[in-house]
Amino acid sequence: MGWDKQRLEQVARTRLGGARLIVVANREPYIHCYRNGEVEWIRPAGGLTTALDPVMQACGGVWVAHGSGDADLEVCDTNGRVGVPPDDPNYVLRRVWLTRDEEEGYYYGTANSMLWPLCHQVFCRPTFDPTHWEVYRKVNEQFAQAVLEEAAGGPALVFVQDYHFALLPRMLKAARPDLVVAQFWHIPWPNPEKLLVCPWAKELLEGMLGNDLLAFHTQYHCNMFLDTVDRTLECRIDRERFAVVCGGQDTTVRPYPISVDPELAKEYLGDNWEVRAAAIRKKHRLGKRPVIVGVDRVDYTKGIPERLRAVDRLLQKHPELKGQFHFIQIGAPSRTHIPAYRDLTDEVQELAEKINWEHGTDSWQPVVFLNEHYGPEDIFVLYRMAAACVVSSLHDGMNLVAKEFVTTRDDERGVLVLSKFTGAASELVDSVLVNPFDVDEMAEGLLLSLTMSVGEQERRMRRMRAQVEDCNIYRWAGMLLSEVGKRVPEPEPPVEVTNQESATTQSDLILEETQQGLERLIARENYLTAMRLAAAGM
Repeated sequence: MGWDKQRLEQVARTRLGGARLIVVANREPYIHCYRNGEVEWIRPAGGLTTALDPVMQACGGVWVAHGSGDADLEVCDTNGRVGVPPDDPNYVLRRVWLTRDEEEGYYYGTANSMLWPLCHQVFCRPTFDPTHWEVYRKVNEQFAQAVLEEAAGGPALVFVQDYHFALLPRMLKAARPDLVVAQFWHIPWPNPEKLLVCPWAKELLEGMLGNDLLAFHTQYHCNMFLDTVDRTLECRIDRERFAVVCGGQDTTVRPYPISVDPELAKEYLGDNWEVRAAAIRKKHRLGKRPVIVGVDRVDYTKGIPERLRAVDRLLQKHPELKGQFHFIQIGAPSRTHIPAYRDLTDEVQELAEKINWEHGTDSWQPVVFLNEHYGPEDIFVLYRMAAACVVSSLHDGMNLVAKEFVTTRDDERGVLVLSKFTGAASELVDSVLVNPFDVDEMAEGLLLSLTMSVGEQERRMRRMRAQVEDCNIYRWAGMLLSEVGKRVPEPEPPVEVTNQESATTQSDLILEETQQGLERLIARENYLTAMRLAAAGM
């Protein structure tokens, strides 16, 4: 029996019982913004939100996220809640409001100037700023408060997403030991030597070991995490169960490679994708030439300069290909507050211009660099019309672009050129696997994507589509819920109350429970602060 929305709904009912599902992520699945004076909503492009939204639509519950749209506040109630999807609500989005200073310290600072480069094997030095770290801790506390409010009044399973909330699981357990908490770490986990240069490594690990279940994409990342814990904390590690007992909390560590919803391709492509593809070809003067696409945020882990240098190398080695294809790079602006990202955008722009100057003509430009945000409807059309898709990440936990491309190819055509250093490489073994640091190997991969026979394309694509169809997002969520759901307590039978007891309103009970939880949380944080000061000899 395959995994689909209906099967996941069944698993959620069975495993969750009466517990509420609460997902915590930095990014929201729907953004409300002003356009021409009117409030509109968009679905942000991004692997995490695209993957998890179908899960929440299947299971229901609450998604807690940073409210980032300029019209987000307009559509929410006084508690920051709004029903989503906006056109057919079936779960709740709870928005947390952050100031610019908080966003600067927590998101651009600790999360993406420290943890992001620390966890990726790329040559960008992490920034260790104590001020940013304090803001990161404070924002994790704000999200803890929001989760406790949403979980008040009954059992809940809290599913925390990614490196923005390393401290959150322990905070939640300190406030509500009965909560079941799981976390999925979407990016790689580094080796111990690299992680331990972080001044707050112990706090990060203690926070993450507040989880009942901690999941990574691959077994290798699980191994690295356990090795790091073993080198850093006084705790008990059970290698046979892949579990850690720290401070009385038992944390299971497991690999669960994330995936996509194969049905989204049909939704985003629609019935008129060929008309939209023709419009794209006309707009960018592509003619009928084959197109190779790359779709990424402009991020130094994605290997965008490396693939452009491979295009340059291909045209140097095979000048007969000039005028015969186009390379389109969608490069969505990302984290532009951080200097490394601004410098990368300039580098990519300069490389594209250099290649076009050296190899292009008045009527043909080899590289089309689109440094702007594209919605999934346009991106999926590009996947479907392309002769090939290039994913050349220098280091990636999974990379869902590779899987999205495969889901669009119901024609069983097209070639996926995929970096060996992605989690997806271990699953999509019928792609053309390349080392993005090797410009000649990359160029050969591009050449193969343009010259592969139709029969070979079909054989490879058929197997990759079967893999993604079988190991889809519903299977990922179902397996996770099945594992962590074992810890969800059985719902208790209703208890009769006296008239005097029933006079206490439900809202009073919720308020009291939330306040008690926050008091335990504050006490826990005060204790940890005292321990840190004692360790420092202050």
